[in-house]
Amino acid sequence: MTISGVIPRGWKTVDGKRPPVFLVASAAAVALAALIPVAYLLVRSIDAGPSWFDIVWRTSTADVFLRTFLLIALVTAISVIVAVPIAWLTVKSDIPLRKVLAVASVLPLVMPSFVMATTVIEMYSPKGVLQGWLSGLGVDRLPDIYGLGGATLVLVLMTYPYVLLTVRGALRRMDPALEEAARAMGYGPFHTFRSVTLPMLRPAIAGGSLLVALYTLSDFGGVALLRYQTFTSTIMIQYESSIDRTLAAVLSLILVVIAVLLLMGEGFTRGRGAYHRSTVGAVRVPRRVDLGRWRWAGAAAVSLPVLIGLLVPVGVLVHWLVRGLLNNQELLPLLVPARNSLYVSLLAAVVTVMAALPVAILAVRFQGRLSRFFERSTYIGFGLPGVVVALSLVFFGINVARPLYQSIWLLIFAYGVLFLPASVGALRSSLLQVNPRVEEAAQSLGRSQWQVIFSITVPLVMPGAFAGAAMVFLLTMKELPATLILSPIGYRTLSSSIWSAASEAFFAKTAAAALLLVVVAGIPTAYLTLRGYGDKSGVSDQSLDIDEVKR
Repeated sequence: MTISGVIPRGWKTVDGKRPPVFLVASAAAVALAALIPVAYLLVRSIDAGPSWFDIVWRTSTADVFLRTFLLIALVTAISVIVAVPIAWLTVKSDIPLRKVLAVASVLPLVMPSFVMATTVIEMYSPKGVLQGWLSGLGVDRLPDIYGLGGATLVLVLMTYPYVLLTVRGALRRMDPALEEAARAMGYGPFHTFRSVTLPMLRPAIAGGSLLVALYTLSDFGGVALLRYQTFTSTIMIQYESSIDRTLAAVLSLILVVIAVLLLMGEGFTRGRGAYHRSTVGAVRVPRRVDLGRWRWAGAAAVSLPVLIGLLVPVGVLVHWLVRGLLNNQELLPLLVPARNSLYVSLLAAVVTVMAALPVAILAVRFQGRLSRFFERSTYIGFGLPGVVVALSLVFFGINVARPLYQSIWLLIFAYGVLFLPASVGALRSSLLQVNPRVEEAAQSLGRSQWQVIFSITVPLVMPGAFAGAAMVFLLTMKELPATLILSPIGYRTLSSSIWSAASEAFFAKTAAAALLLVVVAGIPTAYLTLRGYGDKSGVSDQSLDIDEVKR
């Protein structure tokens, strides 16, 4: 891209090029907005004075640190092991019910963590439903679900879709000629996947794994119900039990440090290789791999996490609902909350993807220290508890942006700060597979920066954009702390309705709201997920055809 304006000479970029001013300014504004929670925590932590050293270095803090990292490592590793085969089977193979399973496999993402944890306890605890079924077979007691094992199970079920969606977007952008060449040389499907496909998926896997790790770091509801202490649960206890929030702010800064360490690890794992063709190629719908007699085994492998992470929780919720209706329990009015949830989630998805685009382009096309800083700044909010981000924006709204306070736009802003990494990671992994010569050819023909971005770059990264939008939409549908704190007075969503019913132990009301949440989220998710599954959808020419670029 050509230079547009004056950029500092210290900028290090690919091939010595400097980014245009409008791209830098947009990415800088997004990064600064994402760092508002960090500024708030620094202001609050100043009140602690020198005593914050004692808080950081005491033995209990180190113990919680190790427990948190152990949970992050287990959840991230298992999520990758689960998600990558599912992504390949639903995109590349001919398994039965491929499109249905493609949608169902991402829906566990919409389940609130405290609802997922409650259904897991109801189903798999030593006194749960499964124990009752197995007692007739001589099984006296199931293993205890509480602790590390139960927390890992719940978080894996809720987070493997992060890796799944980013890897799917990368698979759809991948040039099938690479795999076809390997197959023509006599490589079997497994060898082709291991030696060709998997290395090309490295950025997508790294980006999805980072989202899994940061979500695990920030989750509270699941780990609290399953009695596993992490940094976030410790912080939330401090926020709920203490008037002075200084200690909670100091501990939240430790979360920021952990998030930075995870970002550094993701950057090392991702590497700096090129993931696009160096010659003329095209993105087209590949011929699906014929699994033969293994078709149904592949479908069963995809169905297993769907069964455990979606069908079983939904079954428990249906049981609660039917039992409540038989006992003449009244249900909450949910039409307005459903409409509100759908509206803010769709709006947040669109706004977040638009905000993520300049950050992703700058990080991929103009690699340097400043672009890496902008990109990694956007991930910090995702690693913080929602209540921390919400309180920081309350502080920001009251002291800096008074007109936004108690408005729907401050709530959308909070969702963007929280879930921006979902879009940045998906767009980044998709953009890495786009040959920059396409954009260079368009510019050599006189296209402006804006024309190149909107007519060339954006259409080529649409699989990543849809994957990122789907993740933001699902995350917004279930987000609770920011919704409770920042919503305008009287503005109810499905997540807040679920919380109010669960806090009063009305399981039928909780089940009705949670089931409606799954249904309302499922329809837009199906649309976003199935984009690119048709014979012609999602196909965009990437060959360096000058006549095409001119048009």
